[in-house]
Amino acid sequence: MIERRYITQPDGVRLAAEIAGPAGAPAVVFAHGGGQTRHSWSGAFHRLASEGYRVINYDARGHGESDWSPDNRYPITRRWSDMQSVLALAGRPVAVIGASMGGGTALYGVGQGFRPDALLLVDIAPNSDRAGMQRVRDFMQSGLEGFASLDEAADAVAAYNPSRPRPRDVSGLRRNLRQQTDGRWYWHWDPGMVMLDIDAERAIMGRTMEGLEAAASLPVVLIRGVNSDVVTGDTVQEFRERLPHIEVIDVEGAGHMVAGDRNDAFLAGIIGFLSKHLPAGPPGR
Repeated sequence: MIERRYITQPDGVRLAAEIAGPAGAPAVVFAHGGGQTRHSWSGAFHRLASEGYRVINYDARGHGESDWSPDNRYPITRRWSDMQSVLALAGRPVAVIGASMGGGTALYGVGQGFRPDALLLVDIAPNSDRAGMQRVRDFMQSGLEGFASLDEAADAVAAYNPSRPRPRDVSGLRRNLRQQTDGRWYWHWDPGMVMLDIDAERAIMGRTMEGLEAAASLPVVLIRGVNSDVVTGDTVQEFRERLPHIEVIDVEGAGHMVAGDRNDAFLAGIIGFLSKHLPAGPPGR
């Protein structure tokens, strides 16, 4: 059974969330990437709930069914405040699985003293490659004028991510797009997201490495797409030098959007890591 919940923030923004799995079990919080929605985790959300975890999957502010910021601004400090509200709902013990923006938000929290029981970073690192981050920004910005059809949107995604076969049935994109009165399809997120300063974000993210070093006992895994230009081979090497105990899972045939490109390998990776560091036990126990 899935419970729908809205979490109201001090500025009035409501965050849409779904909760599943047995109450009192170890919790897992999913935090999606920029320009995505909680639906990008759907398969993993249901699988972990069936494995006996208490799972919370939420739309970040400005995305999906969550409200947009009144000022259309999305600094990492605000995103972390939102994540804290979700974590309060989760309780302890808790693992955070964060992709790109969501993982960066969790890293910022670790830098502020947050200590989850496990941290799973999906194609994001404190030293992510700037060129790769710019390419993500360019892709998001290119769609601000909308698309004439779902097929046109699918073509744009395929051009950005050639490692993933273009789907014949594009109806799944309806979860990430909304059709407005002009008949065009627009991404289901606030265009204010593309106003974030990449260099300022990278500077903040770079300082989170110190927080990770201070949390030497924190189990951390980096799950990266081998074809990713955000978390490159050089990024991983530097990350390992700074944080020798980090585990790394390389997913073949995947780019930056690991879970969407190779959900089978992604699921195997997160279940293996959680089983070792935060086992759920039999469902319902």
